[in-house]
Amino acid sequence: MDSSFRAAQRCMQEWAPGTPALGDGAASLEALPAVADAPRLIAAQVIEGHALRARRVEGDPEVGLHAFLDGTQRSRVVGYHEGLPLVYGTVAAVVRVRVNRRLFTWNRGPEVRHRIYLPAAYVPAALADHYASRGFEVIDITQPDDAGVVPSRHPFSLLERAVHLVQRHRERAERTLAEAWCRLERLPLCIDGGTGGSEVVASAECTVGVVKSHRTLYVEGDALERVLALRRGERSSVFRITSAKRSPVASWYLRVRDAAGHDPLWGLVRLEAADPAHRGEPREALTARADRLSRWILAETAPLALPDGRWDKMMYGIRDCEEYLRAIC
Repeated sequence: MDSSFRAAQRCMQEWAPGTPALGDGAASLEALPAVADAPRLIAAQVIEGHALRARRVEGDPEVGLHAFLDGTQRSRVVGYHEGLPLVYGTVAAVVRVRVNRRLFTWNRGPEVRHRIYLPAAYVPAALADHYASRGFEVIDITQPDDAGVVPSRHPFSLLERAVHLVQRHRERAERTLAEAWCRLERLPLCIDGGTGGSEVVASAECTVGVVKSHRTLYVEGDALERVLALRRGERSSVFRITSAKRSPVASWYLRVRDAAGHDPLWGLVRLEAADPAHRGEPREALTARADRLSRWILAETAPLALPDGRWDKMMYGIRDCEEYLRAIC
């Protein structure tokens, strides 16, 4: 079955012959301005020592990561039915394994899915059936969300809900690959983003997550100043992140590049790994593990992930995942 974007457009033309093609139909909705979450400071329980402080990472950077996992998404408007949008969403995720200093796709292969997202409550049921009969997986964007809210008929409201659902499906694809790795492999896997979305991944000894965005900072008061003042090769004390929506993880901040002359978040990443409470790990082992994982991440700062604009935080292995996914999607 042809599940391409052009096939989705042809399907729309079959449904409503004469509908003009969209001049900007190929534009990704992810590139449009979005309402960002408000920046937050959240206190977290320090589990390495008694207070959060700056710590020099012991030892020189060393290569220890075996594989890298990242995902991507793209949402595009196929067309409009009486002013209401139909969205074509693509999600993909891949694990790239390092062999003899080169990166190859893990034998599980990439996860790639294409779906049609439409407002079933506001368009004829026959339209969804039409796409389904052509082999497309159809997602209703007017189903109530976790808070029981149904989006209005406003086109922007429907587009935002569609992009949100595409994001959830991308996270699911990433989680599927990460959990498969934890079941089948024991070598270290670096995940772009957090690990707490899955109990299997969050508790695995072989995974480390690298968070590059900092809309939420898990520090308050003097601890914030200490984190923002970290120098290259320094990390914060380890703290525990807990939430009703995710599994608990151990986390710490690490400065991978010198921030002199830049904003205080330049070159700052946050690592996530298994909570020592799951491992019965003594404090000494926690410190050694945090230093070891930090050395691995510091070693991945070369070669530079240029021309990516996030190169100050981006590892080349993750950049390779993105390039691979861009080529196949």
